[in-house]
Amino acid sequence: MTKPFTEYCFSFGPWNIHEGTDPFGPAVRESFSFDEKVEFYRDLGFVGIQFHDDDIVPDIDETFNKGGHAQLMSRTKAVKTQIDNHGLTAEVVAPRLWESPLTIDGAYTANSAKERQYALERSKRCVDIANEIGCKNLVLWLAREGTYIRETKSSANAVGYILDAINALLDYDSEMRILIEPKPNEPMDMAYIPTIGHAIGLAYASDAPERVGGLIESAHAILAGLEPSDEMGYALYHKKLWSVHLNDQNGLKFDQDKAFGSVNLRRAFNQVRVLEENGYGRNGEFVGLDVKVMRTQPRHISTKHLLSSRRTFLNLLEKVRTFDKKVEQEFIAARDYEGLDFYILQHLLGL
Repeated sequence: MTKPFTEYCFSFGPWNIHEGTDPFGPAVRESFSFDEKVEFYRDLGFVGIQFHDDDIVPDIDETFNKGGHAQLMSRTKAVKTQIDNHGLTAEVVAPRLWESPLTIDGAYTANSAKERQYALERSKRCVDIANEIGCKNLVLWLAREGTYIRETKSSANAVGYILDAINALLDYDSEMRILIEPKPNEPMDMAYIPTIGHAIGLAYASDAPERVGGLIESAHAILAGLEPSDEMGYALYHKKLWSVHLNDQNGLKFDQDKAFGSVNLRRAFNQVRVLEENGYGRNGEFVGLDVKVMRTQPRHISTKHLLSSRRTFLNLLEKVRTFDKKVEQEFIAARDYEGLDFYILQHLLGL
């Protein structure tokens, strides 16, 4: 077992502080500006920012069409100065490919070659933005790479299109790392890369496997009917777990992004444990959160979900570090799994 890590660094994205819009209702709170959100990070105990390309450069397509590459870099430099002044680090940058009118039928897997080319070119601009802001982690959430009707696309060809895009990005920048974030559904009915195993398969098939890894979100694993800590363990074994988005999920519903541990503390405990016992964080990996504030929260207390999620991680980390593994092994040796089950519950309850 790896020696325990002493200190974890935490990150979240500015979209985690939002207005309460959901698929069935409009905003219920006034927005915080990006500048206001940046002010929250340190006070909440976070040092890393997760970015989409258009978090850094709003209206990115329009900005590029009007001002070209120079305008993108000018805006990025301003944000870089801003986060530097607050002692913050850009953990990841992701091209937001799922909101453009050109990606209705998919981004890398669209049936239209012109639309696939748009997705690739925007991804390359995202690489440039990531470099300018000092980040070498490009996240690919393949949000619309799937189908509503199976017969509209060839799944084999679609996987090939995704791999072609990954290889093109690897060739575009010889130092950038690509983190694939799998999800089984939503917004697509069924996705081509639904689990971390699929993502790691793409990594090994790529032109530079050492620069392609994964990002696991707790809720995404749960939506696939899987145990998040097992998914994390699989990626850790392959040395390809390069980021996590911790949250929680109440069953196989829409992607809820609940506060970490708010549904199932034992499931959260096992996620913290697998990270701690396998050296996660020792190579600069962040503990990322992707949590939505409840729609009912008033604006002035709409950051509590971030604070509580971080505290839950740290509380469970203490539970991991004080767990008596000798007693655990005694139960395992006796094959007394009922006894072990109750022992774990007592430990989590502080008894």
